[in-house]
Amino acid sequence: MQYQPALHFSSGAHPAETRKLPLCPVLGLPLVSADTETVIRTLLAPGRRTVFFLNAHCANIRASNASYAAALARADYVLPDGIGVELAARMQGRRLAANLNGTDLTPRLLRLAARWGMSVFLIGGTPGTADAAAQRLCLDIPGLRIAGTRDGFAGAARPEEAIDEINASGADILLVAMGVPQQELWIDEHRHLIDAPLVLGVGALFDFLAGNVRRAPAWVRRRRMEWAWRLAMEPRRLAKRYLVGNATFLARAATHAVRQTDAQRVLDIAISGSALAVLGLPMLAVAALVRLDSKGPALFKQVRVGKDGTPFGVYKFRSMHVDAEARRAALLATSDREGVCFKSRNDPRITRIGKYLRRLSIDELPQIINVLKGEMSIVGPRPALPEEVANYPQRAMGRLDVKPGITGLWQVAGRANIGFDKMIDLDLAYVRSRSTLLNLILIMLTFRAVLSGRGAY
Repeated sequence: MQYQPALHFSSGAHPAETRKLPLCPVLGLPLVSADTETVIRTLLAPGRRTVFFLNAHCANIRASNASYAAALARADYVLPDGIGVELAARMQGRRLAANLNGTDLTPRLLRLAARWGMSVFLIGGTPGTADAAAQRLCLDIPGLRIAGTRDGFAGAARPEEAIDEINASGADILLVAMGVPQQELWIDEHRHLIDAPLVLGVGALFDFLAGNVRRAPAWVRRRRMEWAWRLAMEPRRLAKRYLVGNATFLARAATHAVRQTDAQRVLDIAISGSALAVLGLPMLAVAALVRLDSKGPALFKQVRVGKDGTPFGVYKFRSMHVDAEARRAALLATSDREGVCFKSRNDPRITRIGKYLRRLSIDELPQIINVLKGEMSIVGPRPALPEEVANYPQRAMGRLDVKPGITGLWQVAGRANIGFDKMIDLDLAYVRSRSTLLNLILIMLTFRAVLSGRGAY
């Protein structure tokens, strides 16, 4: 393979972005919380920077590997990668600005680097993988300057020789793909000898670029389920990492959050975290059944009104056909429930499997994610639609003084069989009397309500 000669980085080649990136502490480690464009421009600005990524697997290794933890702490920036880290932040009541996973961010970074005349060196992967990844990058990013490549085996076995070649190439960016934690430990040990201004540990990026590992389809990635795809592709190798590892990570994140929050939030985190760990795979099976039963996505996200009138997107398994919202207005007159909240026993918009999901309240399970994100609680008033809140009488506004819940007084007392005015009475009574003991009682009563199916339609 013929490489283009590298050009040395010139501070006049692009704007001098010298400001620090904003940080958000997650699991005791400061993570970058900024949009992708700001992060890329800052990383490519003049100066020396070492950048690592943190996902749930990395966090588990960090908890047991002191050297790796120290390397992360010494990095200039650690970028959040994946839904696990996002959930850990939400458990702590914080919000990360963006998912900055290396597989998507690095190619975007290299596109801007190519425009600014910068060069990149690739080290890592099995023999031939770095070369194939470099070829892919050259095809995808016209004008990108590849300063050189080395594999992560014989090519990295003699660090002094590898570093001499990297430095002689004049590379502005060094990508190291040796897997976690080896790549971070290698970078941390040798960073003082490496001339490249920007060094990143990029994990499996070379394998994806080289075609050794197939990435999940775009629709899977959009739903933040790439881990499930990788597990399906390599179940034997990745079962421990994703099944045991994800449960361990969520437990660790919940424990960390418990130390910083109140009793209500502690209960929410403990129950929702445990439920997600136990029900993760069954929920994937339900999602598959929903997609097989009717056209459309498995998950349905709908705007609801939360605490203090703040709108948020509530998650549910889709139990209706995709045109349900468009057909709602025509069905309002058929409501079987008194008041402003529409509910119909024989709603024609409900799918075949949707009837069973509603009967067993399985359609509500994805709201565990809303609880982990801090938008809902396990116990509280049902989350209302904006048009329902717009028609509330003044006294009903008191139900917005607390977070909405997956279950509550109304839910265990009869759900849709109870009229709007009685529902408001129950919700206001809960708002006035809520306590940890009451929440525990309502959670236990919920199991009876689900099994009876009363008012579930």
